[in-house]
Amino acid sequence: MEIPKDLKCFDSLVDIIAYLRSPQGCPWDKKQTHSSLREHLLEESYEVLEALDEANPEKLCAELGDLLLQIVLHAQVAEEAGKFDMGDVVLGINKKLLYRHPHVFGSAHAKDADEVLVHWEELKKKERKEDTGMLDGVPRALPSLAYSQSVQDRVARVGFDWPSDEGVLDKLGEEIGEFKREETQGGKSAEFGDILFTLANYARRQDIDLESALREANHKFYWRFAHMEKLCRERKLDLSKMTLDEQNILWDEAKKAQ
Repeated sequence: MEIPKDLKCFDSLVDIIAYLRSPQGCPWDKKQTHSSLREHLLEESYEVLEALDEANPEKLCAELGDLLLQIVLHAQVAEEAGKFDMGDVVLGINKKLLYRHPHVFGSAHAKDADEVLVHWEELKKKERKEDTGMLDGVPRALPSLAYSQSVQDRVARVGFDWPSDEGVLDKLGEEIGEFKREETQGGKSAEFGDILFTLANYARRQDIDLESALREANHKFYWRFAHMEKLCRERKLDLSKMTLDEQNILWDEAKKAQ
C-alpha cells in the first residue's frame, strides 16, 4: 500500500486501517473482533475523559485520535462481515442529527436548551418500538453513578422529578436515617445504595457530573497521599509507624502544596 499523501484526510485513516486488516497487514490488527476490542474502546474513552479533566488540549487531541481509531476499527470489522461500513455509520449519525434538530434544520422552534431536551425526548419516543420504555436506551454498562444520573435525567424530562432541591435534601436525610437504623449487612448495603442514588439526583439538579466530580476527588486524594509518601522518603520517615495525628500533619502539608 502506498502511504496516503494527506494524513489529515479521514479517508486516509479508513484506508490505513483497512490495509492493516488485510492479508498483508498487521497480525494484531487482523485478529481483532468486536468482542476483543471492547476493553480497548472503554479504555480509550476513559483516557479521553482524563484529558478533559486535565484541560490538556494536546493530550485531548491525541486521545480523541485513539478513540477514533477504535470506531473505525469496529466499522472495518463490520464491513468485512458484510454488516455495514464506515459510510453507513456516518450516514446514520448525519440523518439522526438532522431529524433531531428540527428547530435548526426545520420549521420547529426551541427558545432554550431545556425546550430542546423536551423536543428531543418526544422525537426519541416516536423512534422507539411500542413496548420500549424511556430507560431502555440507557446503556447498562455505564458506571453506576453515571447510570443513576442518566436514568433520573430521562424521567425528569417527562416531569417525574422533585419540585425543589429541598425535597431531594429531605429525602437524603430520610435515607441516611434509614441507613443508621438498619442492622443487617445486606440491609445497610441496600440503604447505602439509596443514599448514593439520591446524591446522584441532587448532583444532577446542580448540573454536577457525578462521575467527573468523583474522579476529581480521587485524583486529588491520590496526589496528596503520594505527596505524603514523598515527604516521608525525604525525611526518612515510615508512614505506617506514624500516629494518625502525625499523618494528618503531613496531609495538611500536602494540601498546602497542591
